[in-house]
Amino acid sequence: MKITMAHGSGGKATSELIEDIFEKHFHNPVLAKMEDSAVVPGAERIAMTTDSFVVTPVFFPGGDIGRLSVCGTVNDLLMSGAKPRYLTCGFILEEGADTDDLKKIAASMAETAAEAGVCIVAGDTKVVEGKGGIYINTAGVGFVPPDVSLSASSCEEGDMILLSGNLGDHHAAILSKRMNIQNTIQSDCAPLNEMVSTLLESGVKVKAMRDVTRGGLGTVLNEFAGASACCMELEEEAIPVSAQVRGFCEILGLDPLYMGNEGKMTVVVAGQDAKKALECLKKSRYGENAAIIGKVVSGESGTVLLKTPIGGTRIVTVLYGEGLPRIC
Repeated sequence: MKITMAHGSGGKATSELIEDIFEKHFHNPVLAKMEDSAVVPGAERIAMTTDSFVVTPVFFPGGDIGRLSVCGTVNDLLMSGAKPRYLTCGFILEEGADTDDLKKIAASMAETAAEAGVCIVAGDTKVVEGKGGIYINTAGVGFVPPDVSLSASSCEEGDMILLSGNLGDHHAAILSKRMNIQNTIQSDCAPLNEMVSTLLESGVKVKAMRDVTRGGLGTVLNEFAGASACCMELEEEAIPVSAQVRGFCEILGLDPLYMGNEGKMTVVVAGQDAKKALECLKKSRYGENAAIIGKVVSGESGTVLLKTPIGGTRIVTVLYGEGLPRIC
């Protein structure tokens, strides 16, 4: 069945769409009440975030827009040290969208939400004229433990920089699909709950965390360096990139430092805790390729430097221009 404008009218067709797809896959006691807002248990400190997902294509190697929408929102909450609990989701459906695709996406969202330990408690659906596109907006709420306080402004000389795994997988998977390039690159789209909880509960002094999405690692670390008025130095050879993605980048002239990811994070920790932090990342799900990639050093405030294998040094700036393709 195809989506029609009647599915956005608020009448019988809308009710059937909600009951047959969203309520079926997202069912839980809070959502089942079908109220205008969800009433849930709270906490003294909460983290809130929202994001919108317009990726093309909606199905790609290693994931889909549904899994992406949950992972992206959950990971944003995790980076503040919060424990994600609740999500809302709003679907904007273009006339002509296929309900079979919508069912697959809803099922994927439900599966990913269960993996991430979050509950989808509210939602909305709008139908607009178009060519069959599917777009998702999500909002998330998490609770921040009283002893957790993370900030990019906390980085200081002597701290170490870690990366949780290979760069560029998601970006390369999306671009390969759009360009009909044949390879086995899979998106890294994943919720990082286990990794973050293992790290925070280990006693490691974590200064800052950030998921490496649009803009890539180069942009994220420039934001860290600017916020803390410090200088960060990376070792190019230490930065993990798979052989297949590296070859893909060489063919198309891409730089892994600016490629988007959807299941990777960078962490700055106190220098003495770097090895312990690396052990935490490596033993966590999705962290088997984690690495220590650099350190905070004395130098020009707000800069990021890259030490090359031949002994040179180059300045890593933020991403300029459009980081094609739209990866989320």
